[in-house]
Amino acid sequence: MVTLAHGRHEHLRGQHRTLAAATRPPDDYVVVAMDDPAIVPTNVDGLRSRVLRVATDPGGLPLARARNRGVRAALDAGADVVVCLDVDCLAGPDLVASYAERVLAHPRTVWQGPVTYLAPPPDGGYPLADLTSLDDPHPGRPAPAPGAVSWDADPDLFWSLSFALSPAAWATAGGFDPEYVGYGAEDTDFGRRLVASGLGLAWDGAARAFHQHHPVSRPPVEHLDDILRNAALFHRRWGAWPMLGWLEEFERRGLASYDGLRWTVTDAR
Repeated sequence: MVTLAHGRHEHLRGQHRTLAAATRPPDDYVVVAMDDPAIVPTNVDGLRSRVLRVATDPGGLPLARARNRGVRAALDAGADVVVCLDVDCLAGPDLVASYAERVLAHPRTVWQGPVTYLAPPPDGGYPLADLTSLDDPHPGRPAPAPGAVSWDADPDLFWSLSFALSPAAWATAGGFDPEYVGYGAEDTDFGRRLVASGLGLAWDGAARAFHQHHPVSRPPVEHLDDILRNAALFHRRWGAWPMLGWLEEFERRGLASYDGLRWTVTDAR
């Protein structure tokens, strides 16, 4: 299990608790702390985390580089299945077990699981022992029922919130591209590279996760520079613009403009 974190300490603690209570807890829990010395190894009900440290980048959080570091550490420790779960995600009770079963049976397929975006927690927090009562997967992604799978997934819908793969699949794909720094596009790039490398991409209905609430901006204007920079990199690689809805909304707000060749930040910003 690999998780990246910068802040979100309460979310990380919640995730740790759900992993420890899972039908199959992970054998190894790697937390990659990006420029966050407050994150330290912890033990919850016998599941101990280990913490790797990655310095930040002037362009933003080095998500791709940090994820590569975490997966490499898990593989070096002997993992035959690597699960990556966003720090905001609580693990459903069967997430680790189901991912392990799917990856071992289909090692040349990369697996994703449905994610429910939770409302703000009630007094006392989310019911960690009964997360399935909150199940309502994101409507923009496939969500097969528990026990079912969905094959031939769209690589442009790949998300790094929750996925699992084998060492062979990771080696074939070559990891995430560390040229992507800050927010946006590194996961869509990875999805395309998976398919271009001849790997399968599928959804596992039993590997369900629950994204803890936090405030967001729509569009994420605080990441304007990251998004334009990463979108340009993606366009050079693939000949298409990712995150187009956000780019067009930036343009509508006068924050960015498109001249037919490139997106640029406007003086209005």
